[in-house]
This record gives sequence, structure tokens and C-alpha cells, in this order.
Amino acid sequence: MDQPENRDDSDLLSSLEVIEGQPLASRAEAYESLHDTLARRLESAPGAAHS
Repeated sequence: MDQPENRDDSDLLSSLEVIEGQPLASRAEAYESLHDTLARRLESAPGAAHS
């Protein structure tokens, strides 16, 4: 069975592959969306430092 970290890595790699397959003009928006999603996950993680 996959560990949660491994599944997250696989999901991230899949997302990156999809983004890389898009036309260049669409990639910036897709990367920005991915960044926002990852930032929210990081901020909501147990033990995350809040300032």
C-alpha cells in the first residue's frame, strides 16, 4: 500500500506532467494554481509554523 507521502509525490508529478503538456502560454497560470494549492496544504499541515 502507498504511503501518503508517496501518493502526494505521485499526484504532484502527474500534475507537473499535465502542466508541461500544455501550451507555453497556459503554463504560468497552471503553475500559479499549483503553487497556491501546495502553499495551502503546507500551511494547513500539522505543526506548520504560523507567524
